[in-house]
Formats: sequence, C-alpha cells, structure tokens
Amino acid sequence: MDVVVTAVLGVLVLYLFGGLKVLREYERAVYFFLGRSWGAKGPGLIYVPPLFAKTQTVSLRVVAMDIPPQDVITRDNISIKVNAVLYMLVRDPVKAVIGVENYLYATSQLAQTTLRSVLGETELDELLMNREKINNILKNIIDKRSENWGIEVSAVEVKDVDLPPEMKRAMARQAEAERERRAKVINAEGELQASEKLAQAAHVIGSEPAAIQLRYLQTVTEIASENNSTTIFPIPLDLFRGFLDTVTTRAARPALPQKSSGDTLPTEPQKTKAET
Repeated sequence: MDVVVTAVLGVLVLYLFGGLKVLREYERAVYFFLGRSWGAKGPGLIYVPPLFAKTQTVSLRVVAMDIPPQDVITRDNISIKVNAVLYMLVRDPVKAVIGVENYLYATSQLAQTTLRSVLGETELDELLMNREKINNILKNIIDKRSENWGIEVSAVEVKDVDLPPEMKRAMARQAEAERERRAKVINAEGELQASEKLAQAAHVIGSEPAAIQLRYLQTVTEIASENNSTTIFPIPLDLFRGFLDTVTTRAARPALPQKSSGDTLPTEPQKTKAET
C-alpha cells in the first residue's frame, strides 16, 4: 500500500513540475486551455497543466525582415529590381497567433506585394531622389494592413535599386552633359564679369593720359622680372595717334585744287534724275 501511495505521489509531483515553464523578458506565451485562448502569460515562471493546456511562444523583439529583390516596371516604363528591409515587432501576441497562421510569412508577402504596387506607380527619378518619401508610403500601407494581426511596422527602407546597363549609360551621359552646361555657364559669367572690369579700367585709363604710360612701364617691368631670353616691348597706340591723324587729314583733302592758274575749274555737271 505504501508503495502505491508513493508511486501516486511521485507521478503527481512529476505532473506538477512538468507544467512549469520559464519565459524570458522579451517572450510571451499565448495560453490555450482545452483549445480555448486564455490570453498571454509571461515573462517569468508560468504553469501550464500538461495534457490539458498548450502554449505558443511569441517574441516581442524587433525583427529585421529582408524583402527579396522584386522585378518592378516603373510608371515611365523602366524595368528595375528593388529590394528592401522591413523592421517590425509584435504588439499583441494573441492577435499574432490567432489572427494569422504565420505572422512572419504573412508580413513578408504583404511587404513584397506592397513594394511592387507602390513602385509601379512611381517614376524612376522620383524613386532615386525622394527615397524617404517612398519609404514612408510603404511603412504606412504595410502598418495599416498588418494592424489586425497585432503587428507594428516601425520602418521600411529601400536598400538597392538595380538599373539596366543601358539606363546607367544614359544617366551617365545626362550627368556629363549637365556638368558641361554648368561649366559653360560659369565660364560665360566669368567672361562677362571680366569684360565689365576691363571696361571700367579702360574708362579710368582713358580719363588720365599719363595712366597709359604708367601701365606701359608696369608691363615692361613684369616682362623684365621673368628670366626670358626674348623681351617684347609693347608700344601703345597713343604714340602713333598724331601720325594717324595726319594721314587721315591728308586722305580727306580733294585730289585737284579748286583753282588752276587763276582760273576756276569747271564744275562737274549735275546728273539728271534718269541718270541718277
């Protein structure tokens, strides 16, 4: 009799200790007793009666889920491959277990379909320049649809955009042409500013006759300071102004005098209107 009692007590003790479980701080156990949900338990030490109750452990930590590369045709008919990463965590363990069969798989599929649909309505330039805006749109859509599963999406980041080789070459040519345009504009602006300063300098030199001589001497000094075997002496045009004025005056005089031997030369007959 004592042996039977001892055996029963031993089985009872084993049964009681067999239902003890320890959960970590980031874990929760969804408790099912006779098939019905009794909420979530944990963390710490919990008791689950064997044969009558079962639990399913859910982690509350943030999960970084990699979204596989997706073939996407953008709004401007460009075929690209895009992959992303999704950061999510479980807010309600009961909904994550009861509301969906596998919340990780379901969230991954939802993220893939959302990524294709959103980028299909976006142009390539907008995707490359406004990536933060695209990330916010993806986050809001996925978070709203997964709310009934007890899932919270903290962030969605587009990692890489794989462009076709011909598109990369076209973008490189476009960037090169843009740089050349900027260089030409900057060069033209420099020429404009230089011409304005030269005009001001010419106005100052023209108002002072001695300034051209001083400038001439300064130029000779700059040339002489260099170790050149040949020295060029620039001659200002003002030195020849008197000679040029004389030549111009002689060229303006008539070829024949108005009088010859005291007699007036006959005037040239006037042309008629028909001859004109």
